[in-house]
Amino acid sequence: MQRNSSAPGALKGMKRRLRLPATLLILTAAGLYANNSQISVADAASRTAAVAAPAPKIATAIPAVNATPEATAVPAVLAQGADGLSPKVLAMALDAVTCARARGVSGKNGLLTVIDYSLPSTEPRLWVLDLGSGKVLFHELVAHGAGSGDKFATRFSNVNDSRATSLGLFLTGDTYEGGNGYSLKLKGLDPGINDRAEERHIVMHGAWYVSADHARQYGMLGRSWGCPALSAAEAKPVIDTIKGGSFVFSYSGADTAWRKASSSSLRSCAATGTQTAALKSAG
Repeated sequence: MQRNSSAPGALKGMKRRLRLPATLLILTAAGLYANNSQISVADAASRTAAVAAPAPKIATAIPAVNATPEATAVPAVLAQGADGLSPKVLAMALDAVTCARARGVSGKNGLLTVIDYSLPSTEPRLWVLDLGSGKVLFHELVAHGAGSGDKFATRFSNVNDSRATSLGLFLTGDTYEGGNGYSLKLKGLDPGINDRAEERHIVMHGAWYVSADHARQYGMLGRSWGCPALSAAEAKPVIDTIKGGSFVFSYSGADTAWRKASSSSLRSCAATGTQTAALKSAG
């Protein structure tokens, strides 16, 4: 009989073709077993797959760097319904706090106040956030300075007698009773941007011209001399919550100089490895 030189190859092909029927035979047997033991074919197949799967690698725990409530604040706060608060603005605020801490500025963990002056004064644009729980403690109207604009704040300053609002990161200080009643001192932390806040007497206080009724009647809130003024009813509870060393971040997309300075500062922090993932939003 003539020998077929291709027999070994044919045998290999036959083995490959037999794999599918063999698999079906295994599944059929699993089905028969399932009928006797009330286990479904799907369960049997999944158990077979589980046995065949390689054992998972045990992940090595990596300690968090600079672990603070700020690390996961963006999703936590937004999940709690921070109405109107831009994720980008919140991310920039958290980066500014991280950068300040890298420079050695110590502030209270867990509390952050964000003011978004890109919004009109007729909308609540101040949020006090509990970063630990992800809750919004206050969401309030806040006035800007007369030198910054009317309904919208478009000009910002660090100069005396400008009556304009300053942007950037602040640290709250002590309270006192002054010409505007119960007030909160603010220390500007950004050189050339808001570091003359104390010299300019930029403080947080209550004002009669900050209310929903005033906004409806005049189409905007009244304006301060540069201070972030709150409603007379809400000023004290807000001030008492954030006083004594918590961070306040004031933002506006209208000020190109501030945006450049802020981006430069954050990139400097990034170079030292202290920046959070949201830094790219400031560029």
